Amino acid sequence: MELIAIQNKVFTLRGQKVMLDFDLAEMYEVETKVLKQAVRRNRDRFPDDFMFEVTRAEYNSLRSQFVTLENGKGEHSKYLPFAFTEQGVAMLSTILKSQKALQVNITIMRAFVMIRQYYSDSTELKQRIESLENEMQVKFKDIYEALNFLLNPPNPERKTIGFKNSRE
Repeated sequence: MELIAIQNKVFTLRGQKVMLDFDLAEMYEVETKVLKQAVRRNRDRFPDDFMFEVTRAEYNSLRSQFVTLENGKGEHSKYLPFAFTEQGVAMLSTILKSQKALQVNITIMRAFVMIRQYYSDSTELKQRIESLENEMQVKFKDIYEALNFLLNPPNPERKTIGFKNSRE
């Protein structure tokens, strides 16, 4: 499984990067029903910061925002999907004890690391751009004032030089 394909299955819900149960089940090559049963049997291993059930509104929002949630995938499911955070995905490998689960889990962890690195890099880049903008505002202010002076020089009142007609 390619890292890019996995990254496309990572969504942001409730401020966390998560993967949905049916995508994970597909990667682990098990039925979604089997994955959910294993999770329910080991619920104590999945606190709320590892896994939560998606609300209908969240699910509909995901379906409308992302083309990667194809029609047919969970479209007519009577149960809402579980969303697994990075820690929840790591915990899945402890309950789905197969070589495939281990391999997929390693790849998913690498994808999460790449996503984190991307956001870290973009945050650093954003800070550098803001720093440059602040620096440039000071420089542009000086340039603006100089151009304004050249285009609109001050015209102080001057006394008239030359012959004055006393009748005026």
